Amino acid sequence: MPADVAVLIVTYNSENEISDCLRSVVEQRRSVVQEIVVVDNDSKDRTVETIRAGFPEVKLVTPGKNLGFAAGVNLAARQSDAKYLLLLNPDTTILDHAIDVVVEFARQHPHYGFYGGRTLKADGRLEPSSCWGLPSLWSLTMFAFGLSTLAKHNPILDPESLGSWPRDTVREVGIITGCFLLVERAAWEKLQGFDERYFMYGEDADLAMRARKAGYRPVICPDARLVHEVGKSSATPFHKAILLYRGKANYVRVHWSGWRRNLGLLLLAAGVGFRAFGSAVVRSPSDTWRRLWQQRRDWLRGYFPAPGAPGAARPEA
Repeated sequence: MPADVAVLIVTYNSENEISDCLRSVVEQRRSVVQEIVVVDNDSKDRTVETIRAGFPEVKLVTPGKNLGFAAGVNLAARQSDAKYLLLLNPDTTILDHAIDVVVEFARQHPHYGFYGGRTLKADGRLEPSSCWGLPSLWSLTMFAFGLSTLAKHNPILDPESLGSWPRDTVREVGIITGCFLLVERAAWEKLQGFDERYFMYGEDADLAMRARKAGYRPVICPDARLVHEVGKSSATPFHKAILLYRGKANYVRVHWSGWRRNLGLLLLAAGVGFRAFGSAVVRSPSDTWRRLWQQRRDWLRGYFPAPGAPGAARPEA
């Protein structure tokens, strides 16, 4: 008999956090039947050995190369026939039976299709990155002029942050990130999962937009709680930033058209340039914004060409 939910985890050099993640998944089980599938993206540390030694019940897939996050999740999803798929980051820790809680919520509210939880920092404070608002020309304008940074969590000047909402009520959102995302298999298969042409970052926004177009309504279940240590999956701040902004540019190229696409890309570049200039003025020890500005011609092309758009770059695995 198939499991109720398949927990899908993609690892890359996750030796230091994967044991705590898997242990929490196992220990926080209640009545929902789970299976765990891990795809390892060619880790160079002892991630694979750690999983094999400590968690023999895990279905471990080792493709032998770095597929990227989107393709890794899709591969993991194909290893199971569970009714629900739960995407989970390796740098998370499940609290208070969160997987059971979100599955039961989905059973009671099947019309949403996509479900997220409430992520916390290790000290119990809110970690708001479980969900975001969808990008818009207004949000990118606020980014371009630095207002989304100067007025963080302001619902008007920083709309993608969803304001100061503490993620403690049931609420429909634009994007649920892949750190903790429950999807009914029928919805996942209807949308054909993640677009594998995204390597890392942007695939969740792309999926959310396609889900909304298909009639689904991504929602947060606040009682499904977990700890998320953000930012452990990218080697350096610059490496993370260039993947992030390539994903943002790709989203604009694919989901916007005409003058909106051109203006969106211009606003993205302007926002990076503004921050690069500011970093130089204050003599910031970090060179991330400066390097990102210098390589703007690369990341602004996105991951792949949209209809009518110029050619796109592909990341190296």
